[in-house]
Amino acid sequence: MKTKLGLLYGGKSAEHQVSLQTALAVIKALDLEKFEIHPIYINVEGRWIKGPQLTEPVEHVKALEFSEGNQLSPLSLAPALFQAEQQERQPLDVIFPLLHGPNGEDGTVQGLLELLNLPYVGNGVLASAAGMDKVVMKNIFAQAGLAQVNYVAFIKSEWESAKEAAYAKVEAELGYPCFVKPANLGSSVGISKCRNQAELEAAFVEAFQFDRKVIIEEGVVAREIEVGVLGNDDPECSVAGEIVPKMDFYDYKAKYEDGETALIIPAEISDQEYEELKEMAVRAFKALDCSGLVRADFFLTKEGKVLINEVNTMPGFTPFSMFPLLWKHTGVEYPQLIERLVGLAQERHAVKQNIKYTF
Repeated sequence: MKTKLGLLYGGKSAEHQVSLQTALAVIKALDLEKFEIHPIYINVEGRWIKGPQLTEPVEHVKALEFSEGNQLSPLSLAPALFQAEQQERQPLDVIFPLLHGPNGEDGTVQGLLELLNLPYVGNGVLASAAGMDKVVMKNIFAQAGLAQVNYVAFIKSEWESAKEAAYAKVEAELGYPCFVKPANLGSSVGISKCRNQAELEAAFVEAFQFDRKVIIEEGVVAREIEVGVLGNDDPECSVAGEIVPKMDFYDYKAKYEDGETALIIPAEISDQEYEELKEMAVRAFKALDCSGLVRADFFLTKEGKVLINEVNTMPGFTPFSMFPLLWKHTGVEYPQLIERLVGLAQERHAVKQNIKYTF
């Protein structure tokens, strides 16, 4: 029998368009002989809209942006638990959240799916929330003993009440160049590289448009190396890949628009460096209690020092995305990768059904 797969995409997030591109790529790759594809679009206002079952791949994201005429109550996805007005006669077997950024990748949707007791692809509530907040993530990495760049963080009210003190702290503890980022956003949205105080001031203003918390990281001269991690309790790693952006750093345009960034797979690194990358990637995966998938991003300095930058708990699946390319070069083709992820979701869900909630 075919697996009834609900694709959840869009979202009330600055990364809405990224999610649409990811959904489009996944739909094109799904095997219609194995899956029934049921698209569920979350528009920018946060409304859930169910589209018709897809019997063939779509060619443009516009075909995935449904009108509000078929608005869906999320509760209807679990009729065994809730008596909602709209009921799915045949409940979906697995939900695949193809959501990036807040209100999707941050544990909020994962929490809803947990309440509905539905199997879903990817990381759970804790890992999603911790992985979304770069400050919390780096604090956990520090506790796990993972080497990383120096960083400081500020909330908006703290910065507004003492701007000069904030700038002085950045200069004293990090120096220039440094990078200012919204703490809870991905896809390089709102990130700025700063070489002086004027750029730092502008970067704070830019980043605080997207979040109430920002993180500032020390700039390092290093190669950007990434590793894909796949699994639940016993995760495995892909080959390593290197990002060589033509721009000053790997920004949103380089990731999703121009397609000119060079992705070198496998990365030209030593066996020892690769083993260290893998060990740190798995340690980061377990420190955050991840499941399903992550992409672990590292800096590799000229001296051969490996520093973890971050993990992405829902890496993109666009044509320019690193995660599926890493696994392709490891021997796992895109359709196989999707099947593995669906299987991991079902495996994790089955384990949770054996947990006792009474005593």
